[in-house]
Amino acid sequence: MKPYLKRQKNDAADAEAICEAVTRPTMRFVPVKSPDQQSVMMLHRVRLMLNRQRTQISNALRSHLSEFGVVAPTGRNGIEQLLVVINDENDARIPADARLCLRMLEAQLNVVKEQILENDRRVRASARGTELGRRLMEIPGVGPLLASAFVATVADAHAFKSGRSLSAWIGLVPKQNSSGGKERLGSISKAGNRYLRQLLVVGAMAVIRYAERNGTRRPWLVQLMARRTTKVAAVALANKTARMVWALMTNGERYREPLIGHW
Repeated sequence: MKPYLKRQKNDAADAEAICEAVTRPTMRFVPVKSPDQQSVMMLHRVRLMLNRQRTQISNALRSHLSEFGVVAPTGRNGIEQLLVVINDENDARIPADARLCLRMLEAQLNVVKEQILENDRRVRASARGTELGRRLMEIPGVGPLLASAFVATVADAHAFKSGRSLSAWIGLVPKQNSSGGKERLGSISKAGNRYLRQLLVVGAMAVIRYAERNGTRRPWLVQLMARRTTKVAAVALANKTARMVWALMTNGERYREPLIGHW
């Protein structure tokens, strides 16, 4: 409404600008989400927070133990090795007070892990509990997490005119700097929903890794992987996946494997 605001800013001027903005024919509106959709989105937000907390606690354990010369490889196996050291009373490298603090962190880490597992179970149940979620999971690169996020985030797929509109909303289309009839396309805009964009790219990377190991019958993907780097190909595949998701959400059909030469 900022372009329609006149002179000074006050409640009356804001209300007038809002009334003017909503009458514009090209104005876009956000569909209202149901309480169930908001609840599922809360599962995803809490999942992100819990994963950040797990990483934070794991890094704290590593940094504190490194002060005493105790290090371990990266990854979860390394953390398990550090936990064995923490619980070894005969290990003289760790002072008593430090061991007490480290066990506090270990207890927090165990609680967070249990909460993440329970959260993941709820997310999987939400994806499988709807007919739309089950259909979306048939698309390569779309698992329970992404299907659940789409069902909860996109309240009405018909609010988007096309699959490209959904991709643009997610931020998977190129930025334009066109003028004088000449098109100049750059990198993806990264506008819109960052969470869906991240999940789509991760799912596309999984499809590409599988194709590199086992091959694929999709000529489009084979040609794309031959002329572009892996990350660029993953973004392009994520864009195509988002368009397929929109198609399935609007027409109510199921995913069908493309015929050779038509993908």
